[in-house]
Amino acid sequence: MLAVDVRDLRVKYGRLEAVKGITLEIPPGEVFGFIGPNGAGKSSTIRVLATLQPKFEGRARIMGLDIRSKPHLVREKIGYVPDFFGVYEDLTAREYLHFFAAAYRLPVSKRKGVVDDVLQLTDLTNKIDSPVDSLSRGMKQRLSLARVLLHDPAVLLLDEPASGLDPRARIEMRELLKALKEMGKTILISSHILHELAQLCTRIGIIEAGRMVTQGSVAEIYRELGVLKIVHVQVANQTPELIASLKGLAGITQVEDQADRISIRFEEGSIEVEDIHDFIHNQGARIRMFQPEVMDMETAFMKLTEGQTA
Repeated sequence: MLAVDVRDLRVKYGRLEAVKGITLEIPPGEVFGFIGPNGAGKSSTIRVLATLQPKFEGRARIMGLDIRSKPHLVREKIGYVPDFFGVYEDLTAREYLHFFAAAYRLPVSKRKGVVDDVLQLTDLTNKIDSPVDSLSRGMKQRLSLARVLLHDPAVLLLDEPASGLDPRARIEMRELLKALKEMGKTILISSHILHELAQLCTRIGIIEAGRMVTQGSVAEIYRELGVLKIVHVQVANQTPELIASLKGLAGITQVEDQADRISIRFEEGSIEVEDIHDFIHNQGARIRMFQPEVMDMETAFMKLTEGQTA
């Protein structure tokens, strides 16, 4: 059974069609990154999955439950964090979480233990009696995540959870999401911080103007683009013969003899980085530096999209 199953999803706001036939399958335990510019249809798709957008066409299911006919059951399976905090600033963190624990109908005898657990997971234990309005932006976002974990949902829908956070808060959020991933949660996350999604997600979908441009693992997207990888190499005993032999190696497209290194470009999937290392070593070269790099997700995003909105 798929955790998220979307077929030909279409969402309209009057004459504007924000989502134009998206199909999406996310198995349990996967972290799926949703990438796209503002207005691409990410939030509209997530709102449908969160049961907040009742008017849509196509099929959408969470853990086998149809969103259109069983929204009340779907809400028990999901945790939704929107791109704004949604916190009540006249409460303390303790009061805020106990309020939602009651809303989720957690038994009174279990509420304190559950609240303590989610505070520990989100590293907010020492802020339990702090007023919400005194918390930093990053802490408020972690508190929002603690709220949706109270009822132990199977699927987390996170709409730009790192938006507006400073570098330290983004790192803390990323580590928290890694912990949730290790717990087996299924996570659908939208973000503009593309390189962090590449590190965190098992698969990525790029959406533009309401349509899915491509989806797959990072490696699959790179292969689709025909991405060229680069390896920078320094050797102690470089010779013209080494440069010539590298240029003749199958899969290598370019070898540049630069001032302090050799820059080797090769096609994704045509030859492995380890094979290049072994080849250089077998030529008798003493390797001082061997540094692979690859096109980052920002570059892939720019190559795949045209900057359109719905």
